[in-house]
This record gives sequence, C-alpha cells and structure tokens, in this order.
Amino acid sequence: MEIPPAIAALPRFALLDGPSPFAPLRRFSAALGDGADVWIKREDLLPLAFGGNKLRNLEFLVGAALAEGADTLVTSGRRWSNHCRLTAAAGARAGLEVDLVLTGPPPAAGAEGPNQVLDELLGARVHVTATDQRAERAALVEDVATRLRAAGRRVFVIDVGGTGPVGAAGQVLAGLELADQLTALGIREATVVLPSATGGTHAGVLTGLALAAPPVRTVVGIAVAAPAEELRPTIGALLEGLAPLAGVVVSADAIRLEDDQLGEGYGRPTEAANAATRLLARTEGILVDPIYTAKALAGLIARVHDGRLHGPVVFWHAGGLPGLFEAT
Repeated sequence: MEIPPAIAALPRFALLDGPSPFAPLRRFSAALGDGADVWIKREDLLPLAFGGNKLRNLEFLVGAALAEGADTLVTSGRRWSNHCRLTAAAGARAGLEVDLVLTGPPPAAGAEGPNQVLDELLGARVHVTATDQRAERAALVEDVATRLRAAGRRVFVIDVGGTGPVGAAGQVLAGLELADQLTALGIREATVVLPSATGGTHAGVLTGLALAAPPVRTVVGIAVAAPAEELRPTIGALLEGLAPLAGVVVSADAIRLEDDQLGEGYGRPTEAANAATRLLARTEGILVDPIYTAKALAGLIARVHDGRLHGPVVFWHAGGLPGLFEAT
C-alpha cells in the first residue's frame, strides 16, 4: 500500500529489512477453543537487538536527528525500556552516540538488569536516577543534554517511548503493512489486540489500518502501564497529530482501550499474564515478556473466552523479550 506523501517526505533512516512476519497460531487457537482464530504479527523479529516495534519509530526519529546534524541521541525510560535498548542499537547503526536516562533507584553493582546490560553493550552511556520519580528523570534528561551541549555535542532529545507524531508515523506504516498482509491472505476484517503503554503504537496502527481498503475496523489496546482514563487523552492527541501526516482523520471514538490486565501496575506480573505466556510457549514455541506483551495476550484470551472477540484476531507481538529476565 502506498505511503502517505507527508510521511514519505519525512527524513528516515532505514533500520528494517522488510515486513515483520505474520502467521496463524493454529495450536494456540485450538487450545483456546471457543472457535478462536488467532494470528500473530511478529514485531519481536525486527532485526536489531532482540527486535521490537520501537524500531519503526526510530527510523523516523533517527532520520530527524541526522537531518538536524545531531551527533548524540538522548532519551529515557524505565530500566526494562525496549525503546531505550533499541535507541542504543539504532544509534550504533547510525553512528550516533547515545545517552540513556533510566528510572532508579540504581541497582547494586553487578545486579544490573538485562536491558541495562544490553544498553551498555550497545555503547550507550547510562545514567540512573536516585528515585523512581518521573520529575527527577525529566530533570536528569535536561541536565545530561545541557552538559553534552556544553561539551560541544549536537544533541537530539527523544521523548519517552519515542512517542509523538513523527515517531508514531512509523506505526502508521506498520498498520498499512498488516493491511497488505491481511489482503494477501483474503482476510477481509480482523480485530487487532496490542499492548498500549505510551500510546504511539496504538494511535499509529489505528491510523494505518484506517487508511486500508477495506479498513480493519477494530484495534483493542490493553493498557499495560497506566489506567485507561490516563492514557486515552494521549492517544487522542496522537491521532490528531497524525492526521495531517497520514491524510486521514481518526475520531477519538475509535479508541478502544481497556485496563483489566494491569494488576498491581507497570512491570508487575499477573497470574493471567503468566498463564498466557505458558500457553503460547507450549503450543507455538513463541515467547512473550511479562511487562508488555503477556498482559496484552492475557487480555486477548479473556475476550475470546467471554465472547467479546470472535473471527480473525491479530495479536500484535511488540517485542520486549529481555523483560523475561528482569527481576521484579
């Protein structure tokens, strides 16, 4: 499907090597019963640093940084942040230095989590806040960027999660990619279930699918980081920001966002998520992480069982596999 002209005109740095795989989950569907017909979009198999859908945002964000003459990327997130890990990988690919600000408190020496180990292996300089307060993290980002500029670096700051219309433009293309895959298989309509944390993937995929003919009418976001009432306005604002880039207006009424799988909060596993992880692993040999994708999968399972989901259902595997090895 043709890329909208305003998105095609954005600076872009190639990080992908083709569409991510799309395949049926036959044994998983049979194990679910209730006539389930579940498919999977394998964003976890995108090519850099254990994969993950944030590479799509970073194609445009790194492109913007290079267009501005930047030589250093600065961004931030939790210790398990896929976005931070993939920013480090994208910076390595593009020849840019990367500074990451991670939410603390700092781990004991030798007890760094797997994502931080990977961040540093990829060459990023890691800064960890003393507490888990968002305001402290934002202040440290500003301090790091100021010090780098004073040292003569040309800094490009990326918001948490790479969320924003430019980054989410990559997710619009992901939605268009899925529409092409569905069309090639003769699947006329499907429901997409995806994890929603900062809202960029949700807004971008929803916009991309709205461009398809016929449109895939339903995207169900399973909130994994914040309550739905907190995240919904962010997704609505992103839909507005994407409209001039994508050339389509998606109403906020199209946002389906549910938070019944949050449990005790972001990064805290639930029994339903653990059970979903085991079921997919033992029927298909595919792994999901407890922080993002397992909760979305648990939401899909619950909705198939109670009849809210039927017909073809696409599970959006956003990646995040190092999170399987995070201490909680």
